[in-house]
Amino acid sequence: MPASPSADRAGVWLVGARGSVATTVVAGCAALTAGLHPPTGLVTETAVCAGSGLPPLTALVFGGHDTTDCPLPKRAEQLAAGGVLPPGLPSAVAAELAAADREIRPGGPLPGDTRDADELITVFASDIQDFVYRHRLARAVVVNVASTEPAPTGTELPPSSLYAAAALRAGCPYVNFTPSTGLHHPALAAPLAASGLPYAGRDGKTGQTLLRAVLGPMFAQRALAVRAWSGTNLLGGGDGAALADPAAAAAKNAGKERVLADTLGAAPEGEVHIDDVPVLGDWKTAWDHVAFDGFLGTRMVLQTIWQGCDSALAAPLVLDLARFTARAHQIGLSGPLSDLGFYFKDPVGDGPAALGEQYAALVAFAGRLAGAAR
Repeated sequence: MPASPSADRAGVWLVGARGSVATTVVAGCAALTAGLHPPTGLVTETAVCAGSGLPPLTALVFGGHDTTDCPLPKRAEQLAAGGVLPPGLPSAVAAELAAADREIRPGGPLPGDTRDADELITVFASDIQDFVYRHRLARAVVVNVASTEPAPTGTELPPSSLYAAAALRAGCPYVNFTPSTGLHHPALAAPLAASGLPYAGRDGKTGQTLLRAVLGPMFAQRALAVRAWSGTNLLGGGDGAALADPAAAAAKNAGKERVLADTLGAAPEGEVHIDDVPVLGDWKTAWDHVAFDGFLGTRMVLQTIWQGCDSALAAPLVLDLARFTARAHQIGLSGPLSDLGFYFKDPVGDGPAALGEQYAALVAFAGRLAGAAR
């Protein structure tokens, strides 16, 4: 029988555990703990989080659900071949990848699955509870990093909500890094309120929207009138394929547009388009075209280009969120963690939309966690 749980050991249960983001999270955490790379991109490894009582990277244990069967070591090799992971890293952290892969359980529902929603939730929750028990974990945070799903059109729980319900049933805090429904389904409102668990989300802010959260306040603060703001995204990989579905793309774009409405005071003209370009793999390009008026109505334009690797942008944020949320659960916080809005396009709870203000709230939150550690 396993011994009593260790206060430092925290599980990170990834929904979509064999995807690009999850693989980069596991490989990246192993690389950092081995001292192979510096913790670039992790706010939790900066001075503002010193003394906050966050679980150390060395204490994180990974598992998850997925509907695919490509082993993590193989997936990491594919990412290295595509330039997402550094050459040689998959072999250097092969043991850690294999250990996490052994903790991945079948997701669902799969085509032809006859189990109803409650049966699936029960199985998923049991998987998480077994993971926590066997590894003597003090707690586990469930993080959804699966591909975007279309918004539900009926009362049936979509997959993201099945996993979210399983997290509640297992007694685990939940983070939705995607724009999928997750805990936002009306059927989960009552069990969420009764759970007393902290939760955060949704839709990680990694690129184009991150930039919008900086530029939108700039125009508002300088009293410049934005006439139109249009954007285009080119991306491949699993996200590109998923977002080729207009319904999934609409769910994704809603958060991008909401940031502008919140920071500018009103939604400007213009739309965001997402194009699937499979050859790009995990790399993406985002263009923004901003038409604005200056003094005496002088018409001007700002254009931006953002090119980056989505998995490498997302992975440090997932690690940050898992550590913050685990610590929040440890000290007894419950409900929406609005102070983590810095990381999301569509944050839960009440909070500012401008990135600078969100960062200030995050720093204050880290200070609260530090105070609880004394």
